[in-house]
Amino acid sequence: MGGAIVTAALEQGWAVRVFDSLRPDVHAAQLGRPAGLDPRVDFRLGDMTDPAAVAASLVGVTVVCHQAAKVGLGVDFLDAPDYVASNELGTAILLAAMTTAGIDRLVLASSMVVYGEGSYRRASRTGSTETGETDDTGSAGSRGETVRPAARLVADLEAGRFDPVDTETGVPLEPALIFEDAPLDPRNVYASSKLSQEYLATAWSRSTGGRAVALRYHNVYGPGMPQNTPYAGVASLFRSALERGEAPRVFEDGLQRRDFVHVRDVAAANLAAIDNTALPNPGGAFRAFNVGSGTVHTIGDLAAELSRWSNGPAPVTTGEYRLGDVRHITASSERLRLELHWMPAVTFEQGVHEFATAPLRAAVTTPSTAPPSTALPSTHA
Repeated sequence: MGGAIVTAALEQGWAVRVFDSLRPDVHAAQLGRPAGLDPRVDFRLGDMTDPAAVAASLVGVTVVCHQAAKVGLGVDFLDAPDYVASNELGTAILLAAMTTAGIDRLVLASSMVVYGEGSYRRASRTGSTETGETDDTGSAGSRGETVRPAARLVADLEAGRFDPVDTETGVPLEPALIFEDAPLDPRNVYASSKLSQEYLATAWSRSTGGRAVALRYHNVYGPGMPQNTPYAGVASLFRSALERGEAPRVFEDGLQRRDFVHVRDVAAANLAAIDNTALPNPGGAFRAFNVGSGTVHTIGDLAAELSRWSNGPAPVTTGEYRLGDVRHITASSERLRLELHWMPAVTFEQGVHEFATAPLRAAVTTPSTAPPSTALPSTHA
């Protein structure tokens, strides 16, 4: 993600500094400046949990684009200390250093995981589940009652009943789009740490008068994703399997609905958000935006298209599940379009076709608990 933002920022003529730990469970083994990094980038190697290194990286910076996070659902709860240190402590150290340096503009990479399950409607009501016709509070109003279901039961998952059901009728709920003002309900350690990052950014903006924008990424995919790591997103896992000549393994029944958004569109959203932090914000010092393509596809769709375009083996739907996964979550990005004038440019078909054969990062072989990376687009040229 950071690399796409850096490329977009350089194309705009901005001066860019990158602060990155190059942790080996994301970048594989690298020492020093990454090969192929644009020579215009001022690269600094360092850890987000090292206050002195973070402070030194901020000298001369006017706006921080904070992409640093340990991502994914994780292997098990033993990953919790690394998630908290990397995501929460690292963000706190960054915000303290920004305060000392007098930097008052922040763009934070957040995630759809802060919502938990997506938004649903009762099946007996009317309303468009494809367009998600609701108001900006997430209330469906006259078009049907919006429901946010509790976590799915293990007994249901074991029996292959994957869709959340209406507790009053027992009928599966109908998925709808989720809006930024919907209740937040993180359901795993990674999700909790991402919400904590948002809360820290909110506290920082209130305390210092700074401007903070949180971009809640939906399922990001595209060139340059990590390879062979259990902490990557589903697109990377599928693509890594195909790179190894293996069939992508699709959990549950493959009908989980997601919004797959291309990495270049996410980079464009970051640049729009950076510009926005320089303007007065009538919505307050902190503002969150969903970043999604606006089109709904299933996880099975993604696996099938990647297999097709890579001429690889067909996906295998396994019926397996992971506790902490949610069933359906798709976004309304209307706020981002209206307020930041952003529009996605890469269609699902275009993006998946490219991604199916695009280079991945070098394969990861040794997990690490080193702190994560970040990209800091600094001053406008």
